[in-house]
Amino acid sequence: MTPGARIQAAIELLAEVEGSPRPADGVIASWFRARRYIGSKDRKAIHERLYDILRRKAHLSWWLDRIDIEPTARAKALAHLSLADHAKLDYLNAMFDGEKFCPARLSSDERKWTVELERQRLDHPEMPDWVRFEYPEWLDERLRTRFGESLADEMRALLLPARLDLRVNALKATRDEAIAALAGEEIQAAPTDLSPWGLRIPERVNLMASKAFKDGLVEVQDEGSQLAALLVGAEPGMAVCDFCAGAGGKSLALASMMNNKGRLVACDISEGRLSRSADRFKRAGIHNVTRHVLDAAGAKWIKRQAGTFDRVLVDAPCTGTGTWRRNPDAKWKLSPNDLAELTVKQAEILERAARLVKPGGKLVYVTCSLLPDENEAQIERFLAKSPDFAAEAVEPGTAFLILTPAQQGTDGFFAAKLARARD
Repeated sequence: MTPGARIQAAIELLAEVEGSPRPADGVIASWFRARRYIGSKDRKAIHERLYDILRRKAHLSWWLDRIDIEPTARAKALAHLSLADHAKLDYLNAMFDGEKFCPARLSSDERKWTVELERQRLDHPEMPDWVRFEYPEWLDERLRTRFGESLADEMRALLLPARLDLRVNALKATRDEAIAALAGEEIQAAPTDLSPWGLRIPERVNLMASKAFKDGLVEVQDEGSQLAALLVGAEPGMAVCDFCAGAGGKSLALASMMNNKGRLVACDISEGRLSRSADRFKRAGIHNVTRHVLDAAGAKWIKRQAGTFDRVLVDAPCTGTGTWRRNPDAKWKLSPNDLAELTVKQAEILERAARLVKPGGKLVYVTCSLLPDENEAQIERFLAKSPDFAAEAVEPGTAFLILTPAQQGTDGFFAAKLARARD
């Protein structure tokens, strides 16, 4: 592809991402699957430009609004070229030449305002913090409540691309053995600082094509997610329920902790999500897990299974504000109504899952959210209504597990461990 064709592809893909309710990674994957003729270098260039535009969306939109230009996908791409790349008009005319697969020629108005923007810096002293740090204005107060004086550092960290973390499958390899297996395929991995199973790869690789992945030695999982699973404290012989299992990422970690011994039930209301876990379990050599599709309330199954589990993990559906490094488009699709609906749903799920915990058992509540509404406030409400449960410190002097990209280098996570009284 020519450089101009890459820019046009990024414009088309940006329009699809912004026009779809689906996460950007899913839209992008579908878009490239339908265009298998695009080579790997071209894919990388298109992907990088698209994500850089998404990460600077507030900046670009602020400038376009300032000069009274409609923020279309084409306008954002032009603004990105002018402000971020400082592209001169001659370069833009060469890229936007109207040739086959390339963007249409610049209009006279576009030539004027791109020259004006090319003289500017991306940042401007009049920008409010929510523009400078790229988050929705309506979340400003909540994020300040969470981070206080650390807001700038935390928001900057959320703008950086996430690194690739792996979890070593202890059923098949030690961490050193997994490192050696990856190195044999010219994939360099180093131990993470916090998770005893974690590996970090410094650059993008085609991990799915590696023998180490196909043989089930490693699984892609952010270090923060590994720590949340570790907090469950699953042990061989226990009865454990992953109540919102999705595609089974944390179930895989729990099964490994249990050494394939005991009873592990992976639940979800989506049969599609659960079905995707089957191949992952098989690849990992896991055979102590049962998948169960819940109806909307899960009332019958919960009634039958009440009080039978030593550990119950609730990886609750949430705003995903802690994963903005991976999904920079998601923040702009989030609304106050979404947050209100999610907090109601989280409370309902937490209440239902608590019924499964046996006396003396533990309930672990996890979100990949940074918002107090979904985290501390949710736990406070639950404990006020559930006198037989009490919060258990995750470590001396620390009530909850709180992870952020700036502090721990992980995705943003919150976790609380709640113990049910024995009597």
